[in-house]
Amino acid sequence: GDEEATKPGYKSLEPFKKKGGFKAASFAFVYMTFESMGFVSNMVSLVLYFYLKMHFDLSASANTLTNLMGSTFLLSIIGAFISDTYTNRFNTSLIFGILEILSLAIMTIQAHNPSLLPNPCSKSSCVSGGQAAILYVSLCLLALGSGGVKGALPPLGADQFDQRDPLEANALASYFNYLLFSTTIGAAVGVTVIVWINMNIGWWLGFLICTVVTAIGFLVHGFGKPFYRLQPPGESPILRVVQVIIVSFKNRNMSLPKNAEELYEINEKESLSQEEKISHTNQFRCLDKAAIPQEEAKPTSWTVCTVTQVEEVKVLTRMLPIIASTILMNTCLAQLQTFSVQQGYRMGRSLGSFEVPAPSIPVIPLAFMAVLIPIYEFIFVPFARKLTGHPSGITQLQRVGVGLVLSVVSMAVAALVEVKRRNQSIKSPLEPISLFWLSFQYGIFGIADMFTLVGLLEFFYKEAPACMRSLSTSFTWISLSLGYFLSSVFIDIINSVTKRLAPSKQGWLHGQDLDKNNLDLFYWFLAILSCLNFFNYLYWASWYKYKTEEPKMEPIIKFKEGSPVGDPSVEDKKEDAKEEKEQVGEAQ
Repeated sequence: GDEEATKPGYKSLEPFKKKGGFKAASFAFVYMTFESMGFVSNMVSLVLYFYLKMHFDLSASANTLTNLMGSTFLLSIIGAFISDTYTNRFNTSLIFGILEILSLAIMTIQAHNPSLLPNPCSKSSCVSGGQAAILYVSLCLLALGSGGVKGALPPLGADQFDQRDPLEANALASYFNYLLFSTTIGAAVGVTVIVWINMNIGWWLGFLICTVVTAIGFLVHGFGKPFYRLQPPGESPILRVVQVIIVSFKNRNMSLPKNAEELYEINEKESLSQEEKISHTNQFRCLDKAAIPQEEAKPTSWTVCTVTQVEEVKVLTRMLPIIASTILMNTCLAQLQTFSVQQGYRMGRSLGSFEVPAPSIPVIPLAFMAVLIPIYEFIFVPFARKLTGHPSGITQLQRVGVGLVLSVVSMAVAALVEVKRRNQSIKSPLEPISLFWLSFQYGIFGIADMFTLVGLLEFFYKEAPACMRSLSTSFTWISLSLGYFLSSVFIDIINSVTKRLAPSKQGWLHGQDLDKNNLDLFYWFLAILSCLNFFNYLYWASWYKYKTEEPKMEPIIKFKEGSPVGDPSVEDKKEDAKEEKEQVGEAQ
């Protein structure tokens, strides 16, 4: 029956054998590919749309884009919270997907209608009235829609693999690499084809294509519903955290028992839910006071918390320094999507008779990533797995650390390239250096992103309690968000401070002429800060204690040799499956 076919310990709405694996995740990959095609093409070119069509100045264009991207990634927490608490991740991704398509449709209409675009002026922003209302409504909907999809879709794909099955644990590690690969392919098409259309045919047509491709991905994702394992929402993760904080505060004057086993926990026989149990740890002992049993009072959520609930809060607390240590890297990323694009606009963009659009430069790191991700997945991971025994080859925090080092190198290279560009532009304005000089900083950062982004997504998903996986996965996007907002803050502070100190009374990043600015010094500033941040990260990464995993069970389903891990072979023998189920029953 359904009960037998459902994976033991896996809280699923549907029988395990018929659902999940890479067959189901492939629908999420398709949606991510098409969504990235539209989203990334806009993120690299909107700085020029604001500058050339909306007539913002350089700083206003850069800040508007970084604020948009910051808001998009920050709002992912809303999608994550809804999918953990009120409805499943699939439904959440559909709700926010509709908002994203609507926003792109509004942007298409505004770009196509000249009466909805502002005339040039001498202010930092020329858009006002109804034009401003349409622009900012579309940007807000874009941030909310795309953010919500990012909060729900990656953990939905990861739900198709059970970490406690050894075969599926390996497949889960591969899933995050394939997710980045899907995003990379979509983004590469977006920053070449769609950006070229924006710059050479019309912005409205580019936005229209973004609308159509995002809608196609949305529909494919919808058709995948019969194949997905859908996790039902549970108790609000935020409420569980608040309960631990309040109860531990109320019990602050109580003494902890010497034996941690005396702390309150519901055993599996008493528990009505299939909630995973987390072993007790000795960090943050003050929070353990929330799990001190009350002899007189009847146990309720607001008088005593389980050890598992307390450990969930400890896991989130341990994650906070890791999130904070990756914010600065995303501030560096923001510069490559704003100032570096503006640099490219002032450089030689000819490739034979073809002129490369400046926003298409990010295709360089995307090309690096498209080649390196398969090499990493099929060569490095199996080799490292043999040496370390880790399903991912190296730990997630080691992977993040490699990315942080490369981001320092990228900013230092960016500073050197900007000096060369500016010197040549002043010396021979009609003979600028080639746009492809920017490929060094972009290429290095692309490799950094491959390590850090996937490392963080996998880290937050694997380490999080099951009831908080959407919320914790969104921490990756929150780090991105804070990085973009920090970029805007840095630009404003650097401008105001250097304006007072410089003899010319001009800030490093002032006005619309890059040749009169000191963008190279800003890059050096970020390189030095990033270097200091790496040592800060090393401390917190070595301090972090990984969540104690439950004993792994034997794989319930055998797979044909050579078949993709996660898709059950049709030729499985019923007798083998029955024997393995009996083994699991005995183990439990």
